[in-house]
Amino acid sequence: MEIFRAGHKPSAKGPTDWFTGTVRVDPLFNPSAPDRVQGASVSFEPGARTAWHTHPLGQTIYVTAGIGRVQRWGGAIEEIRPGDVVFFEPGEKHWHGAGPEVAMTHIAIQEVQNGKVVDWMEQVSDEQYGAAR
Repeated sequence: MEIFRAGHKPSAKGPTDWFTGTVRVDPLFNPSAPDRVQGASVSFEPGARTAWHTHPLGQTIYVTAGIGRVQRWGGAIEEIRPGDVVFFEPGEKHWHGAGPEVAMTHIAIQEVQNGKVVDWMEQVSDEQYGAAR
């Protein structure tokens, strides 16, 4: 058994290649052979969001605070709130982030396949982000 204490790994600012706005990533657990599950708490300031991306084995996000947005490629933008669980299918192009006026934090859980957990793509434009309702 291992117990990981809060702050056992340093927080990191979300890289601008992968995020728009202010984002903080706090690693929770990472794979070590033979494990392949990875998790992080990700905090988005209002208006911040990921770039479009996919995960080879899918991704689950669990919203812990705030109000956010998610969108699958070709789908509508949907609002997410604390307690919501969202699953993105393997290879499903999507983005997620905070709402325009309220920050949002979620726990992201995904699996590693052949050393890869995510494929990053283009940024979500302000026009795409603002298309909600």
